Amino acid sequence: MAGGYAEILRTRHAARLLVGTLVGRLPNATAAIAIVLFVRAEGGSYSLAGALAAVYGVSNAVGQPVLGRLVDLHGQPRVQLPAAVLSAAAMAVFAFAGTGSPLLAHAAVALSGLFTPPLEGGLRALWPSVLRQEGQVHTAYAMDAVAQEVMFTVGPLLVTVCVALWSPQAALLALNALGVLGALSVVVSPPSRAWRSAPREAHWLGALRSPGLLALLGAFLFIGMALGSITVASVPYADGHGGDAVYGWLMAALGLGALVGGAVYGARRWAGSPARRLRWLVALLAVCYLPLLLMPGALAMVALTALAGVFLAPCIACAFVLVDLHAPRGTVTEAFSWLVTTFTVGASVGTGLAGPVVEAGGALWGFALPGAAGAASLAVLLCTGRVLAAPAGGGVVAASSENDPNRAAEPRFSSGDRA
Repeated sequence: MAGGYAEILRTRHAARLLVGTLVGRLPNATAAIAIVLFVRAEGGSYSLAGALAAVYGVSNAVGQPVLGRLVDLHGQPRVQLPAAVLSAAAMAVFAFAGTGSPLLAHAAVALSGLFTPPLEGGLRALWPSVLRQEGQVHTAYAMDAVAQEVMFTVGPLLVTVCVALWSPQAALLALNALGVLGALSVVVSPPSRAWRSAPREAHWLGALRSPGLLALLGAFLFIGMALGSITVASVPYADGHGGDAVYGWLMAALGLGALVGGAVYGARRWAGSPARRLRWLVALLAVCYLPLLLMPGALAMVALTALAGVFLAPCIACAFVLVDLHAPRGTVTEAFSWLVTTFTVGASVGTGLAGPVVEAGGALWGFALPGAAGAASLAVLLCTGRVLAAPAGGGVVAASSENDPNRAAEPRFSSGDRA
């Protein structure tokens, strides 16, 4: 397992791009908890803290595909770095102005979310130009999914450390400064500077004109709902089995399960159709949600929550391959950004839906939601199987003089020759 990942990381520029992207995404991964802690330190209410965190999330979901399209049109350095600077500057305004003016606070947080650079989609667009073998690209997608789980585990810990050592204000400023440095590391790298999107057909829908991509987004909306509902349903369960400490273990177990599953999935090369493989992975994901309904003691529940997360990262990694296949030519960054947005929106919907469900029927009904959402995702994939099995025009960079400083033809992936 380690050998496959080590082979990728030894490839020139690969480790730098992965680490730079993860550091660049720290502000996004930590925004919700950092905003909440800052607002509470300023004496604001939980309602204001929740509203500001929600504004950041919504504006981020809106901005990702828009900035992704701009990256496809104008290249990564011209979009990613200015966006990172603007996002950090807006968060700095929020950190210095505080919550004295709610209007200014909401506007600053909204701008910070809106200008969060689409580094996640940008990295996936770069992998085919950095890794020359198809199998390595697929392994990199799995490694990327695993790295996300690590980031979303380590990120909140960094916030708490910064708050403990300095202050919530310092945490906001430091993490956003790190985000700018991460984005800078990526965009000044040779692969990012050389990357050009393939020529694209002018169309107002952009990547969304692909039926296969729309089917995939529909399926991942429900997967996001499943994940969001688990985070809410776990609260009343934890209240009856040990309180906040148990809740923390449940959330950590969910991330650990995804990390282990993604690591194992990326350790081997998978043959066959990725669309068929995704159906099996989503089916297993939905099945692994069902044991949560047993609601056993805390220790057993932690184990079941880890099991519920095992197939999440493999589903995401497989989806990356399908996005690459179905993104219309010249829209690959935008397409990956739409997947991020859809998953985020789904998680928000799941969180909002689980609240009244838990209030009406308790934790048991809340834990029924992930299984139902997983089943709905599988139904979408089954109903759109033919669409997903037939890739559209290629989404990755074609060989051209823009990408090849030696102006020599070299092998690239295209929708016709990728698995």
